[in-house]
Amino acid sequence: MWRYLTGCILIVIGAYFYMIFPGMGRKREIWKFRGTQWAHRGLHDKKIGIPENSMAAFREAIRANKGIELDVHLTKDKKIAVFHDDSLKRMCKVSGTIEEKTWEELKNLRLLETAEPIPLLEDVLHLVQGKVPILIEVKLLTEDMEICRCLAKTMEDYKGTFLVQSFNSLVLQWMRKNQKQILRGQLSSDLVKSEKTPHYFFRFCVKYLLSNCICRPDFISYKMEDSKNLSLWMQKHIFHVPIAAWTLHGEEMLQRAKSRFDMYIFEKN
Repeated sequence: MWRYLTGCILIVIGAYFYMIFPGMGRKREIWKFRGTQWAHRGLHDKKIGIPENSMAAFREAIRANKGIELDVHLTKDKKIAVFHDDSLKRMCKVSGTIEEKTWEELKNLRLLETAEPIPLLEDVLHLVQGKVPILIEVKLLTEDMEICRCLAKTMEDYKGTFLVQSFNSLVLQWMRKNQKQILRGQLSSDLVKSEKTPHYFFRFCVKYLLSNCICRPDFISYKMEDSKNLSLWMQKHIFHVPIAAWTLHGEEMLQRAKSRFDMYIFEKN
């Protein structure tokens, strides 16, 4: 009986280690980003008319010599638009999603009633030109991996440094199989609270990094408030994987993060 029980426990522990095990082959490359401060959706400030994920916010980040974190969706006509939300309602006061509209329909919309349009990723790359690193979060509303193919094509001639991350482990799995040179990170924690995620089991796996077995990430991005759990502790102290904390508001929160994390995704206010 005890032998059987011990065997079951060892199997469970072995399965757990297999599931949370990260990518280990490119530590030297990813550790180059240690200490990087990423401006969340650019260095935006709604009070002075600089909306998130806008060219103005990215210019401010470059001026401050901060890395740029941004989000991408794929338009109906296969353009990569820089935009965070699933819906256009909050930022542009219209219904629908990026995925439902062509670039012709989107290019005349304005962000938060300012003069700033929704940017294309190619325009952001032309602006940045390697001056600061870029952290690209891939948004995937379906199981279609076309956004991954389009992103890989867009980035193939870019000379600057960049990382790719996503809540969706299938995005990172695609990158692992098809674009091995791209450093990729698992975004974890916040998805657990999203009603759009279809299965609680999948949400649980993402939060506790059990989906690492799908994508073997090179780094982890984790919500600072939710970061006290065994799986994340093991990533840092056993596997020595770089961890990015998000989203940090204010200097005090940034300083607290520096004692526990390796990269910092912050907002100005």
